[in-house]
Amino acid sequence: MTEILKPTRENIEKSTKLILNDEIVAIPTETVYGLGANGLSDVAVSKIFKAKNRPQDNPLILHISDYDMMENLVYELSDEIKEFLNHFWPGPLTVVMKKKEIIPDAVSCGLDTVAIRMPNNEIARSFIKQCGVPIAAPSANISGKPSPTTAEDVFTDMNGKISVILDGGLCNIGIESTVLDLTKKPYTILRPGFYTKEDFLKYEDEILIDDAIVTENTIPKSPGQKYKHYAPKAKVVVISAKDRKKSSIEIEKIIKENKDLKIGIFKFDETFLNVESENILSLGSVFDLREMSKILFRGLREFDENNVDLIVVEGCDEKGLGFSIMNRLKKSASGNIKYID
Repeated sequence: MTEILKPTRENIEKSTKLILNDEIVAIPTETVYGLGANGLSDVAVSKIFKAKNRPQDNPLILHISDYDMMENLVYELSDEIKEFLNHFWPGPLTVVMKKKEIIPDAVSCGLDTVAIRMPNNEIARSFIKQCGVPIAAPSANISGKPSPTTAEDVFTDMNGKISVILDGGLCNIGIESTVLDLTKKPYTILRPGFYTKEDFLKYEDEILIDDAIVTENTIPKSPGQKYKHYAPKAKVVVISAKDRKKSSIEIEKIIKENKDLKIGIFKFDETFLNVESENILSLGSVFDLREMSKILFRGLREFDENNVDLIVVEGCDEKGLGFSIMNRLKKSASGNIKYID
């Protein structure tokens, strides 16, 4: 039986011992919960792949507490790169750099690069510091399912597969970190996340976006982008329209056409639906997508818990954070998106 523990000093010490004995501990971060293990141990890393049922060619992200830890992991950590990172770290940014030999091939899946993140969550960062090793921590879910943003979500997927879940409450961002390739300039976004291209352009003259993010049938380079991901059990349909009235009409049409199905609906507060349903969840305001980011994965899991057959999601404008959110929704819906002019 997996334990859910509050992050007290005693429980963190207990969890640290588990990590150093090659066991797995799920930890909260500001993005989603991570499935944490000693990132320098082949034995520990192999347990992550087994627990998640994760494909062996899907690299892991190493989480660090400070730059001193990073110095041991990567080459060419220049003052210029540190200056750039200081604008975003600690925070929801993962960077890809050339790795040192200390990192097991299992972490990087045989690549000569490694993904590194310094989380902004105090529980996570202090825990990593106490462990004294980088923590490999992919999202703490079974591969393919929506990422977990509460300890209870992790328990649903990982009960009996891991030792402990440190409960830090609801994650305050809710989608995974942006992944940025720093191995050459211009830097390239490999996975969209909370930080956007516009955020990076404040400090760099040019930022590229990996072709795999915007082009079908192109093999992505980033964790979490290569395989079907973020998908609940129910079928997902995304309705994308700038006009809220048109969104309402289309959602109501889908409901009428599927009267025999139990339908879950995600809608913005500005969208009025002339239907009654106990399975309607708010995405917050269309003018502030941070709420949508925060609750999207939790809501998908809630609909699964309620055994809905079909989930209808009102999409958002694919700009800024909306670009990252729609990236996740496209994968959740297996590309089943209806665009309305």
